Amino acid sequence: MEEQPSSCLKLLGSWASSYTHRVQLALKLKGIEFEYIEEDLANKSPALLLNNPIYKKVPVLLHRDRPVPESLVILHYIDEAWPSTLPIMPSDPYERALARFWSHFADDKLGPAVGAVFASSGEAQKAAVEQVHDNFRLIESELRDGAFKGRRFFGGDRIGLLDIVLGCGSYWLAVFEEVAEVTLLDPEPFPLFHSWLKDFEGQEEVKEIIPAFDRLLEYAKGVRHMMLSTKANSSTAAGSPVGNCASESSSNTSVTVTAPTDQLGEN
Repeated sequence: MEEQPSSCLKLLGSWASSYTHRVQLALKLKGIEFEYIEEDLANKSPALLLNNPIYKKVPVLLHRDRPVPESLVILHYIDEAWPSTLPIMPSDPYERALARFWSHFADDKLGPAVGAVFASSGEAQKAAVEQVHDNFRLIESELRDGAFKGRRFFGGDRIGLLDIVLGCGSYWLAVFEEVAEVTLLDPEPFPLFHSWLKDFEGQEEVKEIIPAFDRLLEYAKGVRHMMLSTKANSSTAAGSPVGNCASESSSNTSVTVTAPTDQLGEN
């Protein structure tokens, strides 16, 4: 017997985390009530460390105090745990496989490419922008001639798993464009993907989840300034007499400093 949504469902997340937004949107679309608990990722709570001891990241879904970490795993879980609510996964096995494949593409290829644009400058940034455009060309091709041709959303007539995965994060593109002074999603070469994103962002459930642009912009400016400053300091240290001694420490610092971009994601 399917369990009814109740107060025994909790979500540990971060306001800026696109991965947290994925879970929030899926729960909202399915009409499942839950308690949201905001995490300070600079000072992670004992509850987060206890319930995700391997990755120590948000989001984590607690269902009757049983933890389910990682956004894609959570999305599959809630769709299976509450099958009578609006499904986010296709019923056809091949369509489900497509949704899973392109969701992994978003996390393994597109996301890191966008992150590289945000974290770099100069020639490195130009190369990163081109990598993003290469990924967009693949998606645009699928929308124009491939598996998703003629669809309003990747899930068909309504938002599905792949829409959630691609959409929760794509709204950062406009923020990154302003902060990094680049053009990522140009409607001229990518008209179908651009149109899809505008339609996605216009949905009431989505608008209730996405933080205000100005808040995202202020946050991103601070993160990018810190990242580039740390990278510059690391380069200076590498050129000094103590550069070799400091290299391991600098590398560890770089990992720490890039962690705020995980708040745009986490897992």
